[in-house]
Amino acid sequence: MQIETGVSLKPYNTFGLPALAQTLVRIESDADVRRVLDHPELGKLPKFVLGGGSNIVLTRDVSQVVLKVEVKGRRIVEERADAWIVEAGGGENWHDFVTWTLDQGLPGLENMALIPGTVGASPVQNIGAYGVELKDRFESLDAVYLVTGRGATLDRPSCRFGYRDSVFKQSLAGKSLITRVRFRLPKPWQPLLGYLDLERKMAETGQHAPTPRQVYDWVCEIRRAKLPDPAVVGNAGSFFKNPVVTVEQCRDIIGRDPEIVHYPMPDGSFKLAAGWLIDACGWKGKSIGRAGVYEKQALVLINRGGAIGAEVVTLARAIQESVYGRFGIRLEPEPVVV
Repeated sequence: MQIETGVSLKPYNTFGLPALAQTLVRIESDADVRRVLDHPELGKLPKFVLGGGSNIVLTRDVSQVVLKVEVKGRRIVEERADAWIVEAGGGENWHDFVTWTLDQGLPGLENMALIPGTVGASPVQNIGAYGVELKDRFESLDAVYLVTGRGATLDRPSCRFGYRDSVFKQSLAGKSLITRVRFRLPKPWQPLLGYLDLERKMAETGQHAPTPRQVYDWVCEIRRAKLPDPAVVGNAGSFFKNPVVTVEQCRDIIGRDPEIVHYPMPDGSFKLAAGWLIDACGWKGKSIGRAGVYEKQALVLINRGGAIGAEVVTLARAIQESVYGRFGIRLEPEPVVV
């Protein structure tokens, strides 16, 4: 367990926003969490769990004890008749883990390639892309409760997954630290290619029965073409959730804006493309202060250089008001504002 004081969090959030951690502890095991809780001084203070920093907007210095999750390790747990079970430490880079599973000949996560962040943060947000959500591949996870220090294993129902949501954003928000996550990669593998961008790739290449690696490559190409690299341009990926509306709401919007991008959901509702809504309101490429909307994808807010968290929040609120004024839809941010 490493304890550091006065640590800049700018390198630890993908937006590159300035903030200081009064105290930061690097967590490499379950035991490290318990050592913090048993510490005569740190144990009494409130805690803030930090993974890859890809889902936060820092607007201030962090007075809580920052628990930087750096639990490593990747392994194949078991082979079942219908699936492979694989595990990764909460501090593992998500994209690197996806690549590793394919290198082992274990497909199933390729649609979620290049999503920024860590493995431990993936269940919190129930990350997803191109028709696959984390809950579709989830087996279980290990966590340590930050009040009692007790370890627990949570299965899928216990995590209460929803669209970009989970129990870790509800009743367990700020109360647990995820140390390991296990995934169920089903046999036999079937490609999921229902999204327009992937259908275009099939048409461009003439490949209508792609391999897992081809799907992975397509997803990486699509994301790199649309989304800025956080190492070059500060951002937190998709800033707003795609809103879900009723059939009646969707029909009304289509009546006014026939070009709106929308996808049917299993329950009969429709998911609207938040990026399209923002672009339709004229925000693409615009800025407020040093925070802006990415020129290639209106769903991504970026740090144009030297931005502070307040500028990002001001821009996000202006976009929300604009979209609500035109479409009557309230966009919900994905990142947590601290």
